[in-house]
Amino acid sequence: MSKQFAVIGNPIEHSRSPELHHAFAKKTGIDLNYSRRLAPLDGFESSVHEFFSQNGVGINVTVPFKEQAFAMCTQLTERAKIAKAVNTLWMENGELHGDNTDGQGLVDAIKALDWDLKDADLLIIGAGGATRGVIYPLVKAGVKKIVIANRTLARAEQLVADLADSVPEAQLMACSLTALQGQFDLVINATSASLSGDALILPETLTFNHAYEMAYGKASSFIEQAKARQVPSSEGFGMLVGQAIEAFYIWNGVRPNLKDFL
Repeated sequence: MSKQFAVIGNPIEHSRSPELHHAFAKKTGIDLNYSRRLAPLDGFESSVHEFFSQNGVGINVTVPFKEQAFAMCTQLTERAKIAKAVNTLWMENGELHGDNTDGQGLVDAIKALDWDLKDADLLIIGAGGATRGVIYPLVKAGVKKIVIANRTLARAEQLVADLADSVPEAQLMACSLTALQGQFDLVINATSASLSGDALILPETLTFNHAYEMAYGKASSFIEQAKARQVPSSEGFGMLVGQAIEAFYIWNGVRPNLKDFL
């Protein structure tokens, strides 16, 4: 009997999670079936309960349900507590457990590019949930300073205030997009600019050695600007694979090699 897994979201048909998990299963010899499930916007909780009542093993959660998944869990990992969002669910001893593997997926993707995070100075553009989810794993990977830049400065300042106590070993700072300047080892775009088609203009006063775009599969003005500056860059497919590998490991106890799937 195959182990049953699913990804739940709305919309869901674009999700590449089934192909990734089936590829991991083939590589590791694990018998599983992984499906897409569309949940009504007002029916996420019932979709989760229904899946686990049918002997489902694990669920990945995508937009727009990660905060609802967080609220449902009785057991949370440290990184999920800090992210305040959950993308990986499983049932254990009758309790719903939740984790957020996005940040570790990003860290593993950056390491697979052989970019060094130890003692790095980072700039993250955007102060939404995507940024909140990756700060803790980045700091645990050795990043020493993170500047969060956002159009609305107050939002970046609030995120820094929320997270500072969770990562006392690193320096967190807020900045408005218009005041961006300085030298960074890595700039990460965590905004939806490339998905919405909005131009993200990086000022000349900003210099950086590497650029990572969290989104993937769309033309990105952020990546184009990095290439124009001849800076090594990557879009977010590696992060997608990395977060999926981390979820696969939580559920199955086996960790596929990220570089095999890039």
